[in-house]
Amino acid sequence: MSLECVHVSPLPTLLIDHDGRVLKANLLAQEFLGVSERGLTGKHLGSLFAPAEAIQRMLDHVFLHHANISDHSLTMRTNNQPCSLHVGPDEEGAAAMIVPEANRHEVEQQARRHEIAEAIARVALEMAHEIKNPLAALRGTAQWLGEHAENDDTKNTVRHILAEVDRIRERVDTFLQLGPRADIQMESVNVHSVIDDVCHPPEGLQFRRVYDPSLPEIRAHPGRLRQAIENLWNNALEAGATMVEWQSRISPTAQLPGHAGRVIEISITNDGAPVPEHIRTRLFEPFVTSKSRGSGLGLALVQRVMLEHGGRVQVRSQPGRTRFTLQFPLEVSSS
Repeated sequence: MSLECVHVSPLPTLLIDHDGRVLKANLLAQEFLGVSERGLTGKHLGSLFAPAEAIQRMLDHVFLHHANISDHSLTMRTNNQPCSLHVGPDEEGAAAMIVPEANRHEVEQQARRHEIAEAIARVALEMAHEIKNPLAALRGTAQWLGEHAENDDTKNTVRHILAEVDRIRERVDTFLQLGPRADIQMESVNVHSVIDDVCHPPEGLQFRRVYDPSLPEIRAHPGRLRQAIENLWNNALEAGATMVEWQSRISPTAQLPGHAGRVIEISITNDGAPVPEHIRTRLFEPFVTSKSRGSGLGLALVQRVMLEHGGRVQVRSQPGRTRFTLQFPLEVSSS
């Protein structure tokens, strides 16, 4: 790992020599450890993390076998905060990446949500064949019966059947939005324009937009992005919000799996009813909702859209303040 790679790493990273002493530290590592690079230089890895025996075993493994190794049971010596350490061989010695316990929990939660979303996508794909085709046949038969009905009672019954079939088909179509998409064609999109186009605040709502004017366009599918924005906007209104604020920025600390560059954050904050504690960990799963008349598919669709774009959605909720944050990888132009 070059010096440049250390400094652009999305995680707190230390470059150490063959004796296990710090050569370089990126800004994230300095902030996480609360020590400047000058203060870290020359310190042994075992003086920063405990237990020292585990650190030494990791170093021996890396230098003897030239292989990566991880330990998820370490703590910081300064405050006993749990953390994970991933150490791998490097030309100058080894590179050690630090994953705080809170971040590890978030990574595990995101991985679980990804697995659920992929399972739901497979079910949705199966539904396209198992339900939509019979529904189409049922509707066609009902229409034929209506056209040949000889009395009003039969015609009314047929109209009722058609209305129920259409209701089921609409529900199925919504669920199928969670399925894998073959037509995700990305293009440069101004997310501020999408928000402005979608959001028309009703009378009495305090509506604020705190945009970073220097924010570049993102690579996105315009239609799918619009769906995600619409669902978050409607979610805020349905929560009884009197204040809604959209904010955009480039996050100084966010990291996305498989992306070493910067991250664009789009957040929507409202003062409506908070997300109930008992459903927060399952909020982005289909049919999970706190609303008596909600479908429970809106936020699951937001999750699917973010997966398609290589990003993620997060939520923080407490009485009087609920914030949903969309994180998109910022792709560097090759031109």
